[in-house]
Amino acid sequence: MHASVRATYTPDVLGDVGAFGALYRSPGAAGQVLVSSTDSVGTKVKLAIALGRHEGIGRDLVHHCINDILTLGARPLFFLDYLGLGRLVPQTVAEIVGGLAEACRQHGVALIGGETAELPDLYACDDYDLAGFIVGVVAEHEIVDGHAVRAGDVVIGLPSDGLHTNGYTLARRVFAASDLSAYIPALGGRLGDELLRPHRCYLPEVGPLLGRGLIKGMAHITGGGLPGNLPRALPAGLGVALDQEAWAVPPIFRLIEETGAVPRAEMYRVFNMGIGFALVCAPASRDEIVSAVAGARVIGRVVRCPAGERVVGLP
Repeated sequence: MHASVRATYTPDVLGDVGAFGALYRSPGAAGQVLVSSTDSVGTKVKLAIALGRHEGIGRDLVHHCINDILTLGARPLFFLDYLGLGRLVPQTVAEIVGGLAEACRQHGVALIGGETAELPDLYACDDYDLAGFIVGVVAEHEIVDGHAVRAGDVVIGLPSDGLHTNGYTLARRVFAASDLSAYIPALGGRLGDELLRPHRCYLPEVGPLLGRGLIKGMAHITGGGLPGNLPRALPAGLGVALDQEAWAVPPIFRLIEETGAVPRAEMYRVFNMGIGFALVCAPASRDEIVSAVAGARVIGRVVRCPAGERVVGLP
């Protein structure tokens, strides 16, 4: 598959398969590179359907896509969506698109188009799926692709707001027999509210740090968790030694682990465990970054690892 994709590349394609976003040198705009990405919110839509709350799903999707291209230093330009439904219910569509539009407006992104398709042969009556497509831009000399990361650099974690948009197949299985409207003392709120908490957008906090030479690499902690995503911000031969004591795992993850008897290693493989975004920087830049981003903390350091696991310090 990798070779088939690479065979389509033109000289204006930068980078390789596997990054959080794709880089394409902008025609007619010297020094400017377009950055694109596409994603969905996965089975979080099943919870939105079960609870009849759809506005947040659109916001989740926009934030997820913004974060993906942010890892390369890009600022978003425009967004398109695809919405496939088993049955077109105007109120549901209005809530979903309204959430998309509000998130785009908040972050200066133009929602320039999309497709809504009623496909009863493909989706069950009340089911739907939502995907997003984003394009941003970055000056070529300001691309953050991890090439400058060195052993001894610092890894800074930014807190997540719950599950974001990953791990919902497992979470739904764990809570299949639970009352989503129940108040859970450990969560300080209702279970359904916690599971539908919005995917946090890191552009407002990270954006002001871009273009200043402070950040060497970035990772959006999505499916695959910390062990699956941190290596994507690093050159070959380098890994991360994490300090598990550096941050407190939010109660929702403890609840999933205990309720479902989920092994700790599986929890870190599936969920973000409280760290939604990570920055890699030189030790000299650490204090400036940590003081600029609320909740940021040093969670590890870059180490040499010629072979074997690239993220150590986890269960």
